[in-house]
Amino acid sequence: MKLGIVKVKLDREVNAYVVADSTTKEAIVIDPGLPVDKLVDQVKGFKVRFIVATHCHPGHVAGKDDLKELTGGLTAIHSADAKQFLRSADKYLFDGDELEFGEFKLSVMHTPGHTPGSVCYVVANHAFVGDTILAGGIGKQTPETDLRRQMMSIGTKLLRLPPTTALYPGHGPATSLERELAQNPIFRGAGARA
Repeated sequence: MKLGIVKVKLDREVNAYVVADSTTKEAIVIDPGLPVDKLVDQVKGFKVRFIVATHCHPGHVAGKDDLKELTGGLTAIHSADAKQFLRSADKYLFDGDELEFGEFKLSVMHTPGHTPGSVCYVVANHAFVGDTILAGGIGKQTPETDLRRQMMSIGTKLLRLPPTTALYPGHGPATSLERELAQNPIFRGAGARA
């Protein structure tokens, strides 16, 4: 049972991820932005089960319907963002949902704040965190960002994960929970927990 993770750099500096069970060749695409052909190249030889977004800002979701057409994967977004951004999907996600691919399960963790329906996806010791937290910061604030709620989501949800959890953000480099706890300015004063 082997998990493969490929980061795909898209327009607007968005990171998409292809997360695959290397044994069964089933995959999930996270944050299907544009251009779609970059994602299609990475899923050759895989059966795409789901196409999911961490949130519905255009850079993270603009390619989902084209990718569905090209791969047959089911689209899935959180219901709160579907309402906020008037987006539709095959499946509306809620906190605690699990999406199966091969021998793995991707768990949905609702982390509202950056957008009302922001989610993080967790599989094994990997978390795909969208713009909830970035290496050294958090995603850009937009009109629908509720910073207090975002900080609560990080504190009550993400910090429950093991410190060694690898974080794969929607922009910039991958990091880990312990590195962010030590270095991310958003945790100044919150380090007492450690």
